[in-house]
Amino acid sequence: MALGASQRLHDGVAAVETMTRFALAVLALASGVYTYLGVRSILDGSPTSVFFAAIIYSASVSVGIYAFWSYMARFYPHVTNHTGRAAMLGVMALGAAMIIAMSSWLNAAALAGSAALEQHLAKTVEDYTADLDQAHQNALAAQSLLPDIQRASERFAQLAASERQSGALTGTTGSGSVVQLLSQMSAQMKDLENGINASREQVAMLFNQGQKRLETMRTLVSAPGAVAPRADQFSSEVVALTGVITSLGQTSIAPSIRRAADDLSLGFIAPVADGGDADLVNRQDRVMETVRASVATQSKVLSEAADEILARAPVAERRFVPLSSAEAVLRYATDFIPAWAGAISIDLLPGVLVFILAAVHSAIRKQEEKLPFAERITAAELLQALEVQRAVTANGGQLGDIVAQAEAEEPNNITSLDPRTRAKDRTHEDR
Repeated sequence: MALGASQRLHDGVAAVETMTRFALAVLALASGVYTYLGVRSILDGSPTSVFFAAIIYSASVSVGIYAFWSYMARFYPHVTNHTGRAAMLGVMALGAAMIIAMSSWLNAAALAGSAALEQHLAKTVEDYTADLDQAHQNALAAQSLLPDIQRASERFAQLAASERQSGALTGTTGSGSVVQLLSQMSAQMKDLENGINASREQVAMLFNQGQKRLETMRTLVSAPGAVAPRADQFSSEVVALTGVITSLGQTSIAPSIRRAADDLSLGFIAPVADGGDADLVNRQDRVMETVRASVATQSKVLSEAADEILARAPVAERRFVPLSSAEAVLRYATDFIPAWAGAISIDLLPGVLVFILAAVHSAIRKQEEKLPFAERITAAELLQALEVQRAVTANGGQLGDIVAQAEAEEPNNITSLDPRTRAKDRTHEDR
């Protein structure tokens, strides 16, 4: 029974030998084809030189993969001791790593290179969108000061009007020194307000330009056709968008507001009181001193607010780096796990066949070791043994010498009758 099972395994190994070689050849050829496509995407030069270089490299990869796995399938199943098996497994691991390094990543580039490049472009669009938004927010930060400046300007204008019409501050109507000072402060605040409004229009114009650039970039990412021409046009759009972002960073009016706020207090010059009597002059001096204190407070508030705006982190300079399809596949490997799995499987699938053969040969050896010697010997071997016995009887020679001579003449057909050397003969049959 066990002999029949062992024989069927022997027959099965012989039957799949051709299929094994065919599978190795097809897998090696497939790996070479995808390696060729991957190599072409990273080589530069004339079309002819790129073609021949890619052909030579891919052919070398195919031959190397076929030879490596053929050697492993031929020798690994017949190495039985632990030291030899460990050494063969180490060689297999080293070979698998070299195959992945020279072929699998190029296969992945051929399978998912275009998608990886589009992923790179999409990621770049997201980064530049964030940069544009940040630059826009920094440029508009000074707009938050506009309500305070408008209220201060209106308050000074209202006080000047009240003083002119009813003498609300000094008790004397008319356009005197106090009215001139208040009107002067209102005019300065109005100038700041006009500067902020003008800056708002410029910021809005630049932001719209940036949005149009981003829209064009998004269209290029999702457009049909080859990705290389789209990537070149994408680079041009990136350069233009970078200029827009830089301009937005330079249009912030916060530094101007900071300087104007300092001028309000440090450059405050009150006019000389022009009252007709000493009492009016005294009242005008007190009012102008109050105005000075109010201006100093307003200056401090504006300076602190401008400092907070200026303390914001500026938009970091970003540099767009074009990638080849192979580089993009490596950078975004986690996004293309199925492509990587397929590329590696093409190269390492023969390893599964090697382990199958190793398991089958191990089962054959275990089954044959359990059988008695009389059940392990075949009919042909029995006939050969009888011939040896007759020759010994006829010639009167020594059995050992005749057997040794017969083995030297026909090593593949004569099997030793000694059970201790029988296992050695079986290993030759397995091969």
